[in-house]
Amino acid sequence: MSSQTAMSLLSVAEFALWAAFGYLFWTRDLHRRFPAMGIYLALRVVSMPVLLVFFYGQTRHWFNGSSFSLYYYAYWIVYLASTVTLFFVCIEVFRSALSAFSGLQRLGTMVFRWIALVSAIIGFSTISFSHREIPILADIVNRLMRSVSILELCLLAFLCLSMNTLRLSIRDMAFGIALGFGLMSSSDFILASFWSRKTSLTDPVQFVSESVTLVFLGIWIAYAALPEPVRRPLVMPVNSTILRWNEIGSVLGYTGTQVAVQPAGGFVLTDVERVAERMPIRNLKY
Repeated sequence: MSSQTAMSLLSVAEFALWAAFGYLFWTRDLHRRFPAMGIYLALRVVSMPVLLVFFYGQTRHWFNGSSFSLYYYAYWIVYLASTVTLFFVCIEVFRSALSAFSGLQRLGTMVFRWIALVSAIIGFSTISFSHREIPILADIVNRLMRSVSILELCLLAFLCLSMNTLRLSIRDMAFGIALGFGLMSSSDFILASFWSRKTSLTDPVQFVSESVTLVFLGIWIAYAALPEPVRRPLVMPVNSTILRWNEIGSVLGYTGTQVAVQPAGGFVLTDVERVAERMPIRNLKY
């Protein structure tokens, strides 16, 4: 079996696993709990066959020489949409893990938004628009995806460190999603040092990357197929630190009824001035 045929079989297996995971995900109504993850799955399942047709059409001249342009722009547009969707997936996983703490959910959402803003500013500010060696679209999307990958690793580390405190089971779907994306981000960062500019589909690095993709897809399928344990109720002391942070998070960002507060001295001085102005008038009348 040639290396090109082996890579083609791995690509077909990847698409089959994405489709199987998407079927289990929607069958168990997990898209209601993780709507952004459902959008991400739909994007991958729909775009993979289209990209494969454009890619193999380039070698077989199906589209009169325009296959490369079609594949290039379709690939990077899908990659950009996936990057934006993954940011909202991270927020969903975080909120699901902290479902018992509404205040920390609000605080964490604020932190995620600021991180996304800062990452976007840093990513765009470090892009050089002169003497470019790679296209601008690919550079922008790669930098954004790198920021999201760091966010995914931080989310996985947070869940691993706080599982006992949050009473989060290792079989919980939120942890499974974070674990899969954490493996994907780790492999991307490790394999990035082995990529060459003139890479091809038959490079060993491509086979390693495709194998890692099949592994985390198998993990997600197992999480979606197996029954999820029921979250246990949290019992904590009144003086718990996490409860204090939850109260702080509940206050931050809350917009309730606004009341105008004025110092009491202001009312007293105003009344005295009004009395002083009326006293001479009253004296003249008598």
